[in-house]
Amino acid sequence: MRYVIYGAGAVGGVIGARLFQHGHNVALIARGAHLAAIRRDGLTFRSAAGTDTLPIPAAGDPSELGLRSDDVVILTMKAQDTVAALDRLRASGGERLPVFCAQNGVANERIALRRFGCVYGVLVMLPATHLEPGVVQANASNKTGILDLGCYPRGSDDPARAVAADLNASDFSVEVRDDVMRWKYAKLLGNLRNALQAACGLEADTRDLYGLIRDEALACYRAAGIDYASPEETQARRDGVMTFDTASGQPRRGGSSWQSLERGTGSIESDFLNGEIALLGRLHGVPTPANAAIQRIAGRLAREGRPPGSVAPEDVRDEIRMSEAAGVADARG
Repeated sequence: MRYVIYGAGAVGGVIGARLFQHGHNVALIARGAHLAAIRRDGLTFRSAAGTDTLPIPAAGDPSELGLRSDDVVILTMKAQDTVAALDRLRASGGERLPVFCAQNGVANERIALRRFGCVYGVLVMLPATHLEPGVVQANASNKTGILDLGCYPRGSDDPARAVAADLNASDFSVEVRDDVMRWKYAKLLGNLRNALQAACGLEADTRDLYGLIRDEALACYRAAGIDYASPEETQARRDGVMTFDTASGQPRRGGSSWQSLERGTGSIESDFLNGEIALLGRLHGVPTPANAAIQRIAGRLAREGRPPGSVAPEDVRDEIRMSEAAGVADARG
C-alpha cells in the first residue's frame, strides 16, 4: 500500500514524514517553492526528537505519480483547495481510490463523496507548523497527534482499520469511529477561533469574540439537529495522549489560518470554518453576525496579502455590529 499525501504542508508533511520514517511507501503532492525544495533537498522534518531530512518522492500533480490500485489518498490541503485537488485526482485516474479527508471543517467529505465512492473522515488534532519551503515541524510529544477516522457519513470497514493500524504504528493515536463526523463537528467549534487569531494576532484578548462565535455555532447546531462530541469527551480523548512541545527548540507560533497569512498564500480557510456556521444559520434561520464578520475580515486580509495581527479586536466588534444592523434591515425588508 502506498500513501499519497495530497497537500504536504504542515499536517500533510508531518503525516507523510512519520509514515515514511516507519517504513511505509509514501508520495507527497505539494506545490511552488515547497515542492521545489523537497525535490532538491528532501523534506526537512523537525520534531522534539531532532531534525531529519527525508528523501520522500514528491510531485506537483497526481498525474505525475502513476496512480495504482493499492494507493490510499490522504487529503491534507486547506478546504478552499479541495475541489480543484479532487478534480485533478479524478482526471489522473484516481476515481476508485479511497480518499481520507484529514482536514479542518466538515465540508470536505461531502465534496469528495460527489466524486468518489470510498470516502473517510479524519479528526485531526495535530499541532504542526509549515512556514518555510521544504520544512515542516511537529509540535507535540508522546504521540505526534490524534487522527481518529471512519467512513463517511458513518460506519467503519477494513480499509479504515488498515489505515488506522499503520498510523498507530507511526507515532499517532488513532481510533476507528463509526461517528467520526460527530467528532469533527466538535473540532469545528475550536477551529472557529482560527481566523480570529489570524486577524487579531497571537497576543490580542479575543475571548469575548470567541464566545460570540461559539454561541452562534451552538445555536446553529441545535437548530440543525447536529450532534457533536462534548468538551468532556474531547478532553478525555486528548488527556495523556499528546503534549504540546517544541520542535527542535522552535515553538509553534500560530494555528493554520495564522500560518496562511504569515506565508502570504492569498487564501484562507475561513469560508469553511466560520463560513460553515454562517451557512447553517442561513439554512435554519439563526442569526450569525459574528461568524459572518470574522469570515469576511479573514478573507479580506488574505486577498490583500496583509500579515496576521492586522486588525484590532475593536475593529472586529465594529464589523459585527454592522453585520447585526444589516441583519435587522434584511429582516425588515
